[in-house]
Amino acid sequence: MGPLSARLLMQRGRPKSDRLGKIRSLDLSGLKLLSEHLDPKLLSRLTQLQELDLSNNQLETLPANLGLPHLRILRCANNQLGDVTALCQFPQLEELSLEGNPFLTVSDNLKVSFLLPKLRKVNGKDASSTSSQVENLNRELTSRVTAHWEKFMATRSPEEEAEKAQADFVKSAVRNVRYGPESLSEFTQWRVQMISEALVASGGTQVRETGIPERPSKATAAQEPRARPMALKRSGDVSLSLSPSKRGCPSPPAHVEGSPMGSDGSQPALDLEPLHFLQCHSKNNSPRDLETQLWACAFEPAWEEGQAGATSQTVATCGGEAVCVIDCQTGIVLHKYKAPGEEFFSVAWTALTVVTQAGHKKRWSVLAAAGLRGLVRLLHVRAGFCCGVIRAHKKAIATLCFSPTHETHLFTASYDKRIILWDVGVPNHDYEFQASQLLTLDAASIPLRLCPVASCPEAYLLAGCEGGCCCWDVRLDQPQKRRVCEVEFVFSEGSEAPGRRVDGLAFVNEDVVASKGNSLGTICLWSWSQTWVGRGKRSTLAVVVLARLQWSPTKLAYFSLSTCPDEGIVLCGDEEGNVWVYDVRHILTQQPPLPAAPQAPTQILKWPQPWALGQMVTKTMVNTVVANPTFTYLTALTDSNIVAIWKRP
Repeated sequence: MGPLSARLLMQRGRPKSDRLGKIRSLDLSGLKLLSEHLDPKLLSRLTQLQELDLSNNQLETLPANLGLPHLRILRCANNQLGDVTALCQFPQLEELSLEGNPFLTVSDNLKVSFLLPKLRKVNGKDASSTSSQVENLNRELTSRVTAHWEKFMATRSPEEEAEKAQADFVKSAVRNVRYGPESLSEFTQWRVQMISEALVASGGTQVRETGIPERPSKATAAQEPRARPMALKRSGDVSLSLSPSKRGCPSPPAHVEGSPMGSDGSQPALDLEPLHFLQCHSKNNSPRDLETQLWACAFEPAWEEGQAGATSQTVATCGGEAVCVIDCQTGIVLHKYKAPGEEFFSVAWTALTVVTQAGHKKRWSVLAAAGLRGLVRLLHVRAGFCCGVIRAHKKAIATLCFSPTHETHLFTASYDKRIILWDVGVPNHDYEFQASQLLTLDAASIPLRLCPVASCPEAYLLAGCEGGCCCWDVRLDQPQKRRVCEVEFVFSEGSEAPGRRVDGLAFVNEDVVASKGNSLGTICLWSWSQTWVGRGKRSTLAVVVLARLQWSPTKLAYFSLSTCPDEGIVLCGDEEGNVWVYDVRHILTQQPPLPAAPQAPTQILKWPQPWALGQMVTKTMVNTVVANPTFTYLTALTDSNIVAIWKRP
């Protein structure tokens, strides 16, 4: 499509007219328009235009001077927009559609709400709750910038040049003033700069909510009951205000069992405080739903350059028909994806580099979710839509994980007793995936946990199965595309015969594996390298046990364990609603022989029961517990539809 013409506008405009100034509705969708095709001189002649459809084109930006003063409805769905600030030229806008723009984030949604004070609907949904969130953020940011101004100016000498001091203040505020979840940092820094510049322009006298566009009083009144102010976590607090989109109980004090380092070498208790107890997977958002089973969670890694191994404070949880993405600091549910008729069992993150039609490279965070129906859904989290479905298995998928070395390689493990390695590929210009199958691994029993070997993830894959712990060769330079288990590991020392279920499996560091299920009441730490070196041609290997950790004596199964390799932490829930925390750094560095008796946990996190959630929860089990790599946040999932979040100060 070339540049627009007046003739084309009159052909596609309504009502039909030979004068551009009389057109009120214009449909320019599906014309493969680029940003440079939108000629401001031509479009500014549409002086009475109220509705404009630019959807299904290839727009990356909107020109800043289109001159459409009466525009009320704008549709820009399915483009490649990466910025929304140009929308401020349409102050009368009431309805806006931005769906299918994969490079827009939740921060852009907040910018839209801030820039367009009359906006009623975004993507067909009521915009008032977002407006309330923006107003709350503005109040807090204005207060913090004002406090920063007073502190900053108090350190300046009277002789210092005022203009330079003011410029330094704006830079300092943008650098130091922080509030809200990390996923909103782009929006908050944008607003901090605007507030700081307005404060400087007023000479420091403007302390109200700087720069907030006034909204119609009726809309404001309607918003009052819809949201509560977000609260900061202050010293001594044990609860936070919750957003109205989820249900939660007040965060009670966590009872912590653990003692300081003593003469027996026990580890000091870790300082963890409860932040949130959420019900975000409830059927019909009902606070009475205490039955939806929650199965898995995973923290989104930090994909920015120079932050390898870091993590955000964003966690994905799955259970029932929903996948939720939660900001751990505030407890806000940033995104919620539902698939009616599905029950999600597992989630996993990756990041993909996508090239736009204009040749620009963009980094996508993609969340894979799978469960009962044997389908893998690839979710573009920040844009809020499903951009691909893989029909992976005919039976339910128990778990999945991405390769740590190939961002597009995904392992899926199913109740059909097969593990399949997929290459999900990179989405095309229509944001569609074309997945291909690379390997099929046959198991003798149902695989429950997947774990690429930390020291050689491209070569071997471990799996905890109903019948034990197995290993497969997954090197792609080998000719066979369908393979059987290479080795079965035997936990014979101090336990029962081989073949016992292994329902917990994770690497503690490059060599040490933590596994659970092969013997009651313990978690086993064993060496991959010392075990593997004795393999030879054997198909069964006894693991070289380094230590055992004391755990619950329950006979119940499927309590998943996890680790924080950088921190030397092992975590596991139990049938009583407890979280067992082990700091195993002293074990990893201790010279043999190690103590024969199981090592006690560093601490056990508990909270009072029953929980106050509108009805009594007399008993709950923690199925899954995961922490981010820096062990800043810890998330636990229960069988009574509760997501519990702790923070280490």
